[in-house]
Amino acid sequence: MTEQAVSWRILPIADQAVAIDFGEVIDEAVNARVTALAARVRQNQVEGVTSLVPTYRALTVGYDSTQTRQHTLIATLTALLSQPDAPAERVRMWDIPVNYGGENGVDLEWLAQTHGLSPQEVITRHTVASYRIYMMGFMPGFAYLGGLDPLLHTSRRESPRLKVPQGSISIGGMQTAVGSVEAPSGWHLIGRTPVRSFDPQRTQPFLFSAGDRVKFSAIGVDQYQDLQAQADYLPQWRWQ
Repeated sequence: MTEQAVSWRILPIADQAVAIDFGEVIDEAVNARVTALAARVRQNQVEGVTSLVPTYRALTVGYDSTQTRQHTLIATLTALLSQPDAPAERVRMWDIPVNYGGENGVDLEWLAQTHGLSPQEVITRHTVASYRIYMMGFMPGFAYLGGLDPLLHTSRRESPRLKVPQGSISIGGMQTAVGSVEAPSGWHLIGRTPVRSFDPQRTQPFLFSAGDRVKFSAIGVDQYQDLQAQADYLPQWRWQ
């Protein structure tokens, strides 16, 4: 989808929140408009804004009604939306190590058979791609990624698991994800990372942000266990 094709509308969704909706599709250009608007609102320090929640195709803006009126905020957002997007800023590219298969990826064999691939072919296809974090949500630190190889698109499980370990790397539909805390899930588990995307003990509890990019690399179970044992372990990242 081209930038010219991206339209928008502003919808009041609560007494102290509005949503700017950019469309009905999961698309990188749409998501880029969402994160660009969030950055613009922060940069302009829009009066009364208390929170910004970017999703795949919309930005929810929370506000304090004692500081600004809804119609005033909508007028400000409309003015910001009328401005041309600035050139894309550099984003963080995270290098995320993953131990694929075995106990850490119990669905890898099944998923490979389903698509007529070997487990190694699934791993190769999963690690060669560069992913965009479209949205943070569901659980603290849970990252939804776009850019999955179409040959790996897989419908979610009919019966969700009640417990999925923290750090699980999974596939659901046309997306892949980096799990955070232990939680239920209907996605297919192909691996696990020692990266803690959410840690309330850190100065910055949340590691990722919407708009960041991710590359996965395969590691052995011994290296996974060594890294997981390091309480202060953080993955590498670089500007892109």
